[in-house]
Amino acid sequence: MIARLIADARKVICKFGSTTLADKDGKINSDYLAEFADQAAGLIKGGKHLVIVSSGAQVAGLSTMGKWARKRDLHYRQALCAIGQVELMSAWRRAFDKHSLHIAQILLTQDDFGDPIRTLNMRNTLFTLVDEGVIPIINENDSVSVEEIKIGDNDTLAAQSAILWSADLLILFSDIDGLYDKNPKEFPEAALLEEVRDIEAARQSISIGQTNSFGTGGIATKLDAARLALLYGIPTVLTHGGRPRSLEALAAGRQKGTIFLAQMTNLESSDRSDVSPGSR
Repeated sequence: MIARLIADARKVICKFGSTTLADKDGKINSDYLAEFADQAAGLIKGGKHLVIVSSGAQVAGLSTMGKWARKRDLHYRQALCAIGQVELMSAWRRAFDKHSLHIAQILLTQDDFGDPIRTLNMRNTLFTLVDEGVIPIINENDSVSVEEIKIGDNDTLAAQSAILWSADLLILFSDIDGLYDKNPKEFPEAALLEEVRDIEAARQSISIGQTNSFGTGGIATKLDAARLALLYGIPTVLTHGGRPRSLEALAAGRQKGTIFLAQMTNLESSDRSDVSPGSR
């Protein structure tokens, strides 16, 4: 299903969280970015358009200004994001430069999506960049935002950007393989839910367990993002971004994840029930 969605999609948004982009030392993983750029270049040459939503500014800022590592003051965190955004974009630029692909930075806040004039300007800029073969890289403007400086908010930003661009597919790359029926970090027997058509029912049925990245700060925001995207008919994939050549593996059907799809109509349900296992 995921491979078919990628094959059919022309406009794809990929979102990366900070944990996916950071290496074991907490710095931006340049090798990972280079590997993804190589995969993305292949898709682009195949006629697809790509937009990236990238976290990692604060991580990059911390790796640059190590002496600020223990500072928790909000102003320092905003300053770290301002410093780190430069480093983050430089890393992305170097990764795509090897394929002669240009990138562009777009920093947004929630207020931008609430203003119709700004929204129109954002949309026009996004379409112009993509039409000219430039890869837009979107991030929250954390240096001027306050409440948005927390893990997971870029999931919502990715969904909003997908809607703004009228994307065909949203892929959320995370540090988990997808949505499980219970926390896989606590329960080895947890089962991966490969297809979800009723997000609210899934939210009620899964067992979060102790608060960690599977809980309120992680899975909850991804479910919210998928729900928002589906309101506009955009299927969403949640998958592990740290697997080897994960984008290519998804496109080839070698990597699993959770696909969030709109609920089946009565006609679709009837069609499925009429197909016996041996009829294909």
